Amino acid sequence: MPQQAIQQLKNYINTHIIGQQRLVDRLLIALLADGHLLVEGAPGLAKTRAIKVLSEGVEGNFQRVQFTPDLLPADLTGTEIYRPQDGSFHFQQGPLFHNLVLADEINRAPAKVQSALLEAMAERTITVGSTTYSLPELFLVMATQNPIEQEGTYPLPEAQLDRFLLHVFVDYPDAASEKAILELNRNEAIKTKESTTNSTMAVSQQNLFEARQQVLQIHMAESLQDYLLQIVITSRNPKAYGDDLASWVQYGASPRASIALDRCARAHAWLAGRDFVSPEDIQAMAHDVLRHRIILSFEAEAEGITKDHFIQTLISRIAVP
Repeated sequence: MPQQAIQQLKNYINTHIIGQQRLVDRLLIALLADGHLLVEGAPGLAKTRAIKVLSEGVEGNFQRVQFTPDLLPADLTGTEIYRPQDGSFHFQQGPLFHNLVLADEINRAPAKVQSALLEAMAERTITVGSTTYSLPELFLVMATQNPIEQEGTYPLPEAQLDRFLLHVFVDYPDAASEKAILELNRNEAIKTKESTTNSTMAVSQQNLFEARQQVLQIHMAESLQDYLLQIVITSRNPKAYGDDLASWVQYGASPRASIALDRCARAHAWLAGRDFVSPEDIQAMAHDVLRHRIILSFEAEAEGITKDHFIQTLISRIAVP
């Protein structure tokens, strides 16, 4: 049963990732909604560890890429290798041909590298020369960025940001969670180096694809669909809900945001064990779906208005069906 398999995966991740329940949930939602996620947070908050643990619980392969200013597109996509024996070229696949890819500190790589990642994320293909290669059916990119250090970074262009299903903020754990982290770290250090993953417990790709189909079949009432669309459309032109909102936004969310919010709300309901979407599912996912797709005006930034505050105000003023 896909539901049982995903629940076991969630329990497995939660035993290794403490104090970051929101990140764990968003990782699973991205997996179920067949999208990519951008995770932003200070160093040491288990961003890298989270996707590594996820890769241990899912049938598939994992690759981490450390993004640096001297990275080249071929370092991601792969390159043609010349064979002097017969004078032919052989394509050597790059790290993007793995199922789960961690793009660590993505904003440290130049635009040329980011554009190579863009095609892979959007089209699920890689073009080298005149040949186009298909990526695996299970393909998830989790990119991280550090909000503290901005020297030597290249801000992600809006077109690439829009390709991410979710933009998740990761905060510090509370005191009780951090105490549990100390204990977990100590126990892991005591244990022998034997693998902690039992391959028989990993969620099969077949189970995962079945779960995705079930997510798409979750019932959403037409009134809720209209409510979802109202949130996204109003982000572009919120004048009807207040002159203050209208002055805060420069560009609203694209239609891709509507698709993302629809899929994520269904996945959120499915993870909760329900066969229908509620307004709470839409509201729970709205911030992570819209955060990176909205550009605030200069006036909003001057007033200290954040994107999350804009989204929350928007949701609070739109009537719930």
